Amino acid sequence: MIIRQLDEIPGTERETAAENWVSRRLLLSADGMGFSLHDTIIYPGTETRMWYKHHLEAVYCIEGEGELESLSDGQKYAIRPGTLYALNAHDQHILRSRTKLRMVCVFNPPCTGNETHDEDGAYCLADQRAEGKSLLAAQVSG
Repeated sequence: MIIRQLDEIPGTERETAAENWVSRRLLLSADGMGFSLHDTIIYPGTETRMWYKHHLEAVYCIEGEGELESLSDGQKYAIRPGTLYALNAHDQHILRSRTKLRMVCVFNPPCTGNETHDEDGAYCLADQRAEGKSLLAAQVSG
C-alpha cells in the first residue's frame, strides 16, 4: 500500500516546475502502478502547447477556468472544475488558463518524475532520456 500526502511533496524530487506550471507527482513509474498520477497547477494567464506523442493522458480539472484548443481541428473547449479531457489519440493541443488551474493528471506509460516538455511539447520516454535527449521548458507564447 502506498500512502502519500500532497503537502509532503513540494521541494522534493517529486516536484517539477516550468515557467507556467508546477507538477507534484504523487505516483511515478517506480511505484509500479502502471501509470503516474500528478497534481498540477497551471499558472494564470499562461498558454502551453503540448503534444504527448509518447504518452496517453487524462486530465481532471478541480479548480480554476481555462480553455483547451485541439490543434487537429481548431475546436475549443471550456475547462472548469468537473471537466475531464482525455488525450486518447496523442492529440496536439494548447491549454490556456484564465485563472490558476489545478488539474489531476494520469499518464500512461508512467512518468519517472523529472519530465518537462521538449521542443514539441512532449515528455520523452525514460529510455530516450537515457540516450541523452534534451528536455526543454514548456513553450510559452502570448
